[in-house]
Amino acid sequence: MAKVMLAEDDLTMVNLLTTLLKMDGFEVVSLDADDDVPAAVRRDGPDVLLLDVHLSNQDGLQIMDSIRQSDEIHDTRVIMISGMNVRDECMRHGADAFLLKPFMPDDLIRLLKQPRKPLSPP
Repeated sequence: MAKVMLAEDDLTMVNLLTTLLKMDGFEVVSLDADDDVPAAVRRDGPDVLLLDVHLSNQDGLQIMDSIRQSDEIHDTRVIMISGMNVRDECMRHGADAFLLKPFMPDDLIRLLKQPRKPLSPP
């Protein structure tokens, strides 16, 4: 069972995604909006991090940079989400995929079940 970590500050979205993903057989770990996301990724070792670009007090792109620059967690699969279409910027920062909110649950599940593409060197 794949472990999905949610770094999202909208509690309604967290509850919805947690229910949806658990029903589909995923293990789900959700973070508080102010948690140290890279430290949580190191601690919990998720298969996939679902990372909101705009967390209440944190910048998802900076978090993405921190993850990609870390020797321990640089290869963590990250799907970034946002209500604004910042796909290109997220991909430049090293995201594996991007979903524009609101997205269809099936789109997320399909992404989570896709085989991981190897990261290209920085």
